[in-house]
Amino acid sequence: MNDILEKILATKKSEVAAARQMRSESDVLREAKSRKDVRGFIRAIEDKISQGKPGVIAEVKKASPSKGVIRENFNPADIACSYAAHGAACLSVLTDVKFFQGSYDYLRQARAACSLPVLRKDFMIDPYQIAHARALGADCVLLIVAALSLDQLKELESLALELDMDVLVEVHDRDELDAALQLRTPLIGINNRNLRTFEISLQNTIDLLPLIPEGKRVVTESAILAREDVDLMRSHGVHAFLVGERFMRAEEPGKALRELFF
Repeated sequence: MNDILEKILATKKSEVAAARQMRSESDVLREAKSRKDVRGFIRAIEDKISQGKPGVIAEVKKASPSKGVIRENFNPADIACSYAAHGAACLSVLTDVKFFQGSYDYLRQARAACSLPVLRKDFMIDPYQIAHARALGADCVLLIVAALSLDQLKELESLALELDMDVLVEVHDRDELDAALQLRTPLIGINNRNLRTFEISLQNTIDLLPLIPEGKRVVTESAILAREDVDLMRSHGVHAFLVGERFMRAEEPGKALRELFF
């Protein structure tokens, strides 16, 4: 169990089982379907890019397994407002409790504080979590290919789309990309961080780009630390970014976003 991802997934299975004991899936699904306030996540990214700007998914993250607590003074509503005021297209909010010190309330607070669409960033392995994401107010969910079989990916994507959410499917290598390209979503996240070792390299995005067909929108994730990194990605036709840690370490996250991208 040295593999971080395997530890996280084992924990998720226990969490979902416990959640089902507290509240039935049918009840959660009923609440999810009753919400009519979906904000277009993909549309927000495309709107920015059509204006010649980067589509930045700005992350609200308190901690990580590899770095521990990243931001002590952590107020999701203030962070969301700061991002919204300085050019973010969307938010990504960590809801994993054990490994990232996230919270469902963080997603609710961040979304209520601004008009940006919100990604629930968590390790989704079960339809219960997808329904719960929409019940919380999420406009998009993350599906990590390294954590799921192709059948699971298709099942979870189908439910997300049924609930009018968008889907960001995350890959790290060629085999994972092959699976992701069998899904309907146009949003392909390339994680420059290996989830099994947590090592990072922007070359990962560059190497996979030639394999991605037209009609897909690439989001480069992790390792965007300097303006040179942004320029490198944009020179390769990558205009959507998911960035968290660099902003979370800044006194004013939104200003750090503007300095990096605008």
